[in-house]
Amino acid sequence: MTRTATRAATRTSADRLARLLNLVPYLLARPGIELAEAAGDLGVTERQLREDLELLWVCGLPGYGPGDLIDMAFDGDRVTITYDAGIDRPLRLTQDEALALVVALRMLAETPGVDNRDAVERALAKIESAAGDLADAPVAVRMPDDSTRVEALRAAVQRGRALRITYYTAARDETTERTVDPLRMLNVGGRAYLEAWCRRAEAVRLFRADRIDAFTELDGAAVVPPQAQPQDVTEGVFRPSVDLPLITLRVGRGERWITEYYPCERVERGEGDQWLVWMRVTDLGWARRFVLGLGPSVTVVSPPELVEQVRARAAAALDAYATVVPAAAGRAEPVDTH
Repeated sequence: MTRTATRAATRTSADRLARLLNLVPYLLARPGIELAEAAGDLGVTERQLREDLELLWVCGLPGYGPGDLIDMAFDGDRVTITYDAGIDRPLRLTQDEALALVVALRMLAETPGVDNRDAVERALAKIESAAGDLADAPVAVRMPDDSTRVEALRAAVQRGRALRITYYTAARDETTERTVDPLRMLNVGGRAYLEAWCRRAEAVRLFRADRIDAFTELDGAAVVPPQAQPQDVTEGVFRPSVDLPLITLRVGRGERWITEYYPCERVERGEGDQWLVWMRVTDLGWARRFVLGLGPSVTVVSPPELVEQVRARAAAALDAYATVVPAAAGRAEPVDTH
């Protein structure tokens, strides 16, 4: 299964779980409702609703005997919940669950680049109020990040000024000067980003805050053209497309983690413990540096030009090592073994 398919299946399962949790209270409040009407209210097909009801029939309390499961009665095309298995009762958090939620919200509030911080703080205040003395537990949350730079960027964005930034682009291993018109600050995958209209690229770009080496506020206000729209980053910053280079790697057990941290088009089991991994990359220069940093348990299968680039760089590194080590050995001082 591809990573995209896995994410889609996860979203579908999560959507269905949320629907099932809402379905029982909905039906309890409307005994004898027609299936067609319920499906319309819930935004699903009648067939999907029937499948959800069939699943609910095998859900219930631990023990899962006939008297523990959710039960319902059908009268033609009408349905009535006859036993809700306690799903109508409000959620009660244990002490550990409440404390975990408080810590998570505090961490989110401290994360640089998070939008809607006010909403996070309001939710935190409500949970802390409900948790009572438990919320006063001696737990401090601090994010290991360049918060000073992020907050300075955030303040500049709020002032609505254009910025001149010095930015390091890892994909091309180069530093450039750009003039940008900020749109917003955001956080993706634990990293803070400046989203802005880049006048050089004439497009919206995301700039990682920790790669902005310097920035200066310009006198002029930010001028964002009408076609500049915020990007959808719900699935991450990098969005693979068919026009990007496709590489194939053979990875050993120790390097399988890359399939969890990088978008992969396809993953197949190879010989022994090896996997074959297909992934899109921004360019082959980035791919070369990426592969060389992974170690000997990763082999490039394709494309041929990447195979040659990696081979050439690896050979050059070995040649340099062979030159440096003997020279250093020749300068080594004798060791007194007495």
